[in-house]
Amino acid sequence: MPELQGRAVTLRPATAADVPALAEIRATPEVRRWWRGSDDLAAAVEADIADEATTVYTVRRDERVVGAIQWYAEEDPDYRHASLDIFLAPDVHGLGLGPDAIRTLVRHLVEAYGHHRFTIDPAARNTQAIRGYAKVGFRPVGVLRRYERGEDGRWHDGLLMELLADELAH
Repeated sequence: MPELQGRAVTLRPATAADVPALAEIRATPEVRRWWRGSDDLAAAVEADIADEATTVYTVRRDERVVGAIQWYAEEDPDYRHASLDIFLAPDVHGLGLGPDAIRTLVRHLVEAYGHHRFTIDPAARNTQAIRGYAKVGFRPVGVLRRYERGEDGRWHDGLLMELLADELAH
């Protein structure tokens, strides 16, 4: 996997050395609210990195790990697309790093793999993330009703958003 350079971020393939920093970010209340996981977040991050179907990059700003972005592909040629997920440390929220990381990864997936369509599925209540995805060009296409169980034990809606390669906002 190559290193990818955005305007303000660098995406580097995640390794075992990145697990402590990523687990620490995932443990912050602002991130954990949306990116839950077991009580052992280091094990959850290790599992993500080890998952052969998912490609995980660290998001770095000035050499500091500030988050992760990952993708996986639907390989059926009749439905081929890539799905993305991202989380960032709370102290860099609002700085435009998320949209920069997404644009950087999407461009790479278009150029290197020929992907033409991308999806992302934030919690329907995660308005900050939804605004960030819209800045890149993602559009809401439907509500995923009772999509994900929350920490409260109840089911919560998700929002399915998609982006076509030629709609990527610069």
